[in-house]
Amino acid sequence: MPLFRKKATPTSKPTRLFYACDIHGSEPTYRKFLNAAKFYEVDALVFGGDLMGKLLIPIVRDAGTTWRARLQGQNHVIHGDVEMKRFEKNLQTLGFYWQEMDPEEYRTYEGNQDNIDGLFDVLAKERLKEWVGLAEERLAGTHVRVYLCGGNDDTDEVLTALDEAQDRVVSCENRVVELDDEHVLATVGYSTPTPWETPRERSEEQIGDVIEALVKDIPDPSAAVFNFHCPPLNSSLDTCLRLDASVWPPTPVIENGQPVYYGAGSQAVTDALEKYQPTAGLHGHIHESRGSTKFGRTPAYNPGSEYGEGVLRGLIVAIRGGEVIGQQFTSG
Repeated sequence: MPLFRKKATPTSKPTRLFYACDIHGSEPTYRKFLNAAKFYEVDALVFGGDLMGKLLIPIVRDAGTTWRARLQGQNHVIHGDVEMKRFEKNLQTLGFYWQEMDPEEYRTYEGNQDNIDGLFDVLAKERLKEWVGLAEERLAGTHVRVYLCGGNDDTDEVLTALDEAQDRVVSCENRVVELDDEHVLATVGYSTPTPWETPRERSEEQIGDVIEALVKDIPDPSAAVFNFHCPPLNSSLDTCLRLDASVWPPTPVIENGQPVYYGAGSQAVTDALEKYQPTAGLHGHIHESRGSTKFGRTPAYNPGSEYGEGVLRGLIVAIRGGEVIGQQFTSG
């Protein structure tokens, strides 16, 4: 059923949104995202996809209180609880998951991708459930809601943790939901195909179909905020290294001694911004392409991501009457 909005008056108070994306499992970065509600005095927190971390690190018992692990190409020997807590804190910042195990259990995973994938989903879902609960706790008693969705790196199984949402958390994946009395939020978490073959990649045609199915239920798209994980194609919000997918892992393409860059966004997203002229386009996916651009009257943004350093890259957008009346990139 279509959603109907109230017309704004010139003196009505703007709605302030804080937007971030591509946290990839990083515990301190997510906590900063929740704290942004109070720090920046916003009315809503909007997340643009890629909640899950990228790696699972086995921590294998050696002898006594000694453990061994391999992280970022280096072997680590961990002695006792103090060193273990320090190592785990580093993994939390990087967004990685870990499992302590004895050598026998480790051998059940070694070379068995199905077992690894199963454990990965269990640990990732457990962390996301904790994040949902933390958001409900932190935002209780406030008017602020946090809108969460997946991106191309998130599995459907892990995203079922968003079903734990109750009062302050809104699971907005592939939905149109209310932001305020004037505006709605339309969310699509898919990306176009990547060299990494991530779980939720879709063709341009499929992304376009999902967008059209959402927008048909919006009476006035000019009063909608498009929260599309994939940025518009060749928009400067999607510029990244071109990778050679014929090798694994993919490596940068070099021509005349220089790396090749290209636009890795979506034409379907570009078409939707140009056609519907929404209030704003909020995008992510390409971590290094922080910036803004315009499609007609519509501003589009990518705040970028430095989650692995525990840095929250974000964007404050103030909207009123179907227009952006203020914006500010943040980092901290």
